[in-house]
Amino acid sequence: MPSAPPAADRVYTHVKQAVLDRRYQGGTLLTEGELAEAVGVSRTPVREALLKLEMEGLLKLYPKKGALVLAVSAQEIADVVETRLLVEEFAVRKAVPAPERLLDRLAALLDEQRRHAEAGDLAAVAVTDRCFHAEIVRHAGNEILSRLYDQMRDRQLRMGVAVMEAHPDRVAKNIAEHAEILDALRAGDAEGAARCVHRHVSRVKVLVRGEDR
Repeated sequence: MPSAPPAADRVYTHVKQAVLDRRYQGGTLLTEGELAEAVGVSRTPVREALLKLEMEGLLKLYPKKGALVLAVSAQEIADVVETRLLVEEFAVRKAVPAPERLLDRLAALLDEQRRHAEAGDLAAVAVTDRCFHAEIVRHAGNEILSRLYDQMRDRQLRMGVAVMEAHPDRVAKNIAEHAEILDALRAGDAEGAARCVHRHVSRVKVLVRGEDR
C-alpha cells in the first residue's frame, strides 16, 4: 500500500490548487491555523508549504498574520502574453507539416475541452486549454523552449480561469479558436496557424483589461 505524501506536500498541493482554480482568490488572507485544520496537519508543515508557495510568487507571507494570495497583476499578464507569443508562434510554424499523432492528440484535447465546457468545469477547461498549446510547443522539438513554456504553466492556468469567470462567453470562442488553429495545421498552413495563434493568445491581455468580449 503506497505511503501518504509528506504533510508539507499535502498542504502545498491543497493551497496551490485552490489558488490556481481561484477558490482562494487574490486578496484572500490564509492563516496557518485554518490551513492546518483544513488539511489535518500541524502548523510546522503549513509554514514549510507557504514558504515554497511564496518563492513561486503565488503568496506573500506576513509574520504572525498569515499568507496573502497575490492577485494577477497587469504586468504579469503582459509578460506572460508576450512570452507565449514568442514561443507559440515559432512552435506552430515549426510544427508544419504536422504529424498525424499531433493532429489526433489536438483533436482529442479539443473534444475533452468541449465536454468540460458543457459540464461547466472552468478549471478543467483551463487545464485542457493549456495542454492544447503545450502539445504544439512540445512538437516543435526544442527542449529549452518546452521547459521555458512549462515554467509559465501555473500563471497560464490561473489567468485562464480568471478570464473565463469574467467572460463566460469566451469559453465557446476559445474552443472555436483552437479549432481554427487545428484546421490550419491540418491544411499545412504555417503562416495561417501562426496568425490564429497570435489572435487567440493576444486576446487574453485585451480581455483582462476589459476592452473586448
